[in-house]
Amino acid sequence: MFELRVEHSFPAGHHLRDYIGKCATPHGHNYRVQLAVTGPNLNPIGLLLDFSDLKKSLRAVAETLDHKYLNDLPFFATRNTSAENIAVYFHEELTKLLAPALDAASARISEIVVQETDTAWAVYRPE
Repeated sequence: MFELRVEHSFPAGHHLRDYIGKCATPHGHNYRVQLAVTGPNLNPIGLLLDFSDLKKSLRAVAETLDHKYLNDLPFFATRNTSAENIAVYFHEELTKLLAPALDAASARISEIVVQETDTAWAVYRPE
């Protein structure tokens, strides 16, 4: 099994609803998001997928959140803006963007990591 990882950073603001503590007030993070893709086979030139395609897709999804107040976005209307839910957002959006390439390579998104600070992150591993 092969695994590829790419990473991108973006700033955004948010607050956690129904939370007691500092994160209940508006604040921001310089998020780091990592995408991991796995698959069993390499293509004829020895690649699982092209890193540049993965980076382009990750940047495109991050751009929808970049310098935004996450609580104002439709995806988060009924979900808290936790790192866990941000990871789900990335998974859903990247799945749409990468579907043709993933299908062609018999690959899948195996993990999304959303890092809020140097010492705190959430990992989403779809089943």
